[in-house]
Amino acid sequence: MTTSSLNRVIPQLSEKLAARLGFHILATIRFAGGFGLLSFQILREIFYPPYYFRLTIEQILFIGVRSILLVSVTALATGSVMALQFGYGLARFGGKLYVPKVVALTILREMGPVFTSLLVAGRVGSGIASEIGSMKVTQQIDAIRALGTSPIKRLVIPRVIACLVAFPILTLFADYIGLCGAMAVSMKELSIGNEYFIAKAIETLRSYDLFTGMAKTTVFAFFVSVAACWKGLNTEGGTQGVGESTTWIVVTSSIFIMISDFFLTKFFILTVYPKY
Repeated sequence: MTTSSLNRVIPQLSEKLAARLGFHILATIRFAGGFGLLSFQILREIFYPPYYFRLTIEQILFIGVRSILLVSVTALATGSVMALQFGYGLARFGGKLYVPKVVALTILREMGPVFTSLLVAGRVGSGIASEIGSMKVTQQIDAIRALGTSPIKRLVIPRVIACLVAFPILTLFADYIGLCGAMAVSMKELSIGNEYFIAKAIETLRSYDLFTGMAKTTVFAFFVSVAACWKGLNTEGGTQGVGESTTWIVVTSSIFIMISDFFLTKFFILTVYPKY
C-alpha cells in the first residue's frame, strides 16, 4: 500500500472510530438517564394503588421457583470445585484443615451472590426484556395506556419486586447447596470429617458474612430488573429489535455485576467487616 493510500485510509478509519465511540458514549448517557427516570417513576408509583399482587406472585414463581435447578447445579459444582482446589493447594503448605474456613467465607461473601446473580440475570433479564420488548413492538403497551392503566404499575413494578424478593432467597439457597457440596468433597477427597467441617465453618462465619452477600444480590436484582424493563420499553425494530434487547441486557447485567461487586466489597470492607 502506497503512502497516498495510507493517507486516505487512516483519516477514514479515525472518523469511523470516533463515530462509533461517540455512538456508544451517547447510548450510555441515554441509558443512564432512562434508568434514573424509570427508577424515579417506580418509587413514585409503587406506594399508590392499584396493587397487582397476583402479577407479582406470578413473577416471583417465574423468577424464583424456575431458577432453583439452575442455581442448585451451579452452586453444587462451585462448592465442590472450590473445596477440591483449596484442599490440594493448601495441602502443599500444611493448611488443608483451613479449607472449611476459606471455602465457607468465599461462598457466603462472593461466589454465592455473584454466581447466582449472573445466572439468574442471564435467564430472568433476557426474559423480561424480550417479553416487554415484544409487547412494545406489537403495540400492546400503547393499548395498556389507552385503557388508562400505567405500564409502570402493571409491567415494571411487579417484576422489580419479584427480583428483589427472589434474588436474595436464591442466594441463600445457593450458599447452602454450595457448602453441602464443599463438605461432601472435603470428606471424600480430603479426609475432612463432616463434624469438623461444620464446626470450623460455624466458628468462622458471622451474620454479616451472610447479610452482606444478600445485600449485594439486592443491588444486582434492582439493576437487572430496572435495566431489563427499560430496555424492553424502548425496544424498536420488530423481532430483530427484541433479539438485540435480549443480548444487550445479558451483556450489560454481567458487566454491571462484576464491576459493582468490587465496589460493594470495598465498601463492606471499610464499613462492616472487622479490621484484623
